[in-house]
Amino acid sequence: MLTRKQHELLTFIDRSLKETGVSPSFEEMKEALQLRSKSGIHRLISALEERGFLRRHHHRARALEVMRLPENAPKAAQKQEPGFTPNVIRGDFTRNVPGVRAANDAAAVQLPLYGRIAAGLPIEALRQDYAQIEVPVAMLGTGEHFALEVAGDSMVDAGILDGDTVIIRKSETAESGQIIVALVDEGEVTLKRLRRRGNSVALEPANPRYETKLYPSDRVKVQGRLVALLRRY
Repeated sequence: MLTRKQHELLTFIDRSLKETGVSPSFEEMKEALQLRSKSGIHRLISALEERGFLRRHHHRARALEVMRLPENAPKAAQKQEPGFTPNVIRGDFTRNVPGVRAANDAAAVQLPLYGRIAAGLPIEALRQDYAQIEVPVAMLGTGEHFALEVAGDSMVDAGILDGDTVIIRKSETAESGQIIVALVDEGEVTLKRLRRRGNSVALEPANPRYETKLYPSDRVKVQGRLVALLRRY
């Protein structure tokens, strides 16, 4: 039996993982639960770990994994957010996705790998010469996907490291708080967390060494949303 705050936190983490592919920061969890300090979040996470609802990957930044949800969770808490597609893929998925071919009886698909995200080029330019990367179908959802290699450490606190490969669901829209591929001024591609502030758009890094940049909304175009991440060791 979970307390109300434990249940709220578990639900928030699960929703964030499904929407962005990475766990929320302690600051985001504190704000979502309206707590005064991050120490309360630490206690809640430890309690959820002890009960087998969460797993913490200590070798990675901001890496939480939801192991299970309470069986008696209210239906409202398990309801998907508007516009979110459950991460469940049927066997015929690859037959319906433009530009994607089956790799192994729908166990994996080949996605275009467009290059490094810090290349300073629009996605359209990166498409001129690209490789292929094999991705497990279970990591994807409906829609068209592509992959990009991460260059730099601006998103390390979101668990995204230099050299990682991010899987992006192509989209021209995104909600505030989601990690997106953004095209700035028709010339620069960047991976950042989106924050909407009135008629402006903030592109927020996940590293205190970098500053959040604020732009008029017409200078930023959403190219896609982060749904998964691959890492080689």
